[in-house]
Amino acid sequence: MKLDKISILGLLLGIVAIVGGQVLEGGHISSLVQPTAFLIVIGGTAGAVMLQSRLPDFIAGVKLLQWVFVPPRHDFHQLLNVLVNWGQQARRGGLLALEAYVSGERDPFVRRGLQMLVDGAEPELIRRSLELDIDAYEERARAAAKIWEAAGGYAPTIGIIGAVMGLIHVMENLTDPSKLGAGIAVAFVATIYGVGSANLIFLPISSKLKHHIGSEARRREMLLEGLVTIANGENPRLLENKLAGFLH
Repeated sequence: MKLDKISILGLLLGIVAIVGGQVLEGGHISSLVQPTAFLIVIGGTAGAVMLQSRLPDFIAGVKLLQWVFVPPRHDFHQLLNVLVNWGQQARRGGLLALEAYVSGERDPFVRRGLQMLVDGAEPELIRRSLELDIDAYEERARAAAKIWEAAGGYAPTIGIIGAVMGLIHVMENLTDPSKLGAGIAVAFVATIYGVGSANLIFLPISSKLKHHIGSEARRREMLLEGLVTIANGENPRLLENKLAGFLH
């Protein structure tokens, strides 16, 4: 498990820049802490995202959040070495020599491809089957990541709703000056929460998840090409040259 330091640094830098700017302007940090505005923006945004999403996509999107700080490991050089080794094993002992690797493989995608290879499936059948798996994976994963993109779209608008609600509260209490400050604070802080959460949190999370999803899809494509090449009985050296493009 390896933390993505740039994600943590970026989040901290964004928060520190805003809070630091508030302090440098002579304001108080406590002025930015408004539970009412937080409830309106975050609760309203979550509700809007849930309304537009399917439950499985919403749950999957929340689970994907961990990838922002603990991204999946994609070592293409190591994968190339594994595929070349499988090619050499199959070259020497036939495809059945790879059966020992099937049971020890944790990745369902790899295990399925290896099993088809050991079972003697035609290369074109292996390709079509694994391509369908990749397409299905990308569709599911990108639908899950889109909940954060949607949150980035809704949050600023919900922030404006919070601002209007705060101004309504101010108008209702014009005769009571003691309540005017709280209403105005909620109005402006709700806007900050909406715009800030969208551009500092939700949209960057969506972009980072899409990057990791694309990287995982490329890893699967590399596996697909490697397994099909092995199924065709091609020389492991040709396999290595063929897959070298994935390393870049």
